[in-house]
Amino acid sequence: MITKPAKNIVRKKRHGRVRKNLFGTAERPRLNVYRSNKNIYAQLIDDITGVTVASASTADKELNIGAGSNVDTAKKVGEAIAKRAQDKGYKSVVFDRGGYLYHGRVKALADAAREAGLEF
Repeated sequence: MITKPAKNIVRKKRHGRVRKNLFGTAERPRLNVYRSNKNIYAQLIDDITGVTVASASTADKELNIGAGSNVDTAKKVGEAIAKRAQDKGYKSVVFDRGGYLYHGRVKALADAAREAGLEF
């Protein structure tokens, strides 16, 4: 019997294909998105130094978004990461969808970050 590989294994392979073409720099960091069943996370990463410059998620206590896995919470995380990026002096980023399809929560986060002032 032939079995299908697990979804996360397939996603990681897809993410590898996406990542080989994306690279975050000190001037233009990579906006990485990770989506779990309960939360959504966004990080700004400088790939040259390997440092996370800023992050936001539904798990942040200080954002007080609350745990949730819907489009509205993803929009709030997108706005929060855009505000934190602008506070650090970044206005342009490289978007890394993390191997996920560009729809739903990932698209909502990206659109909210664009509306809040990030360029990508």
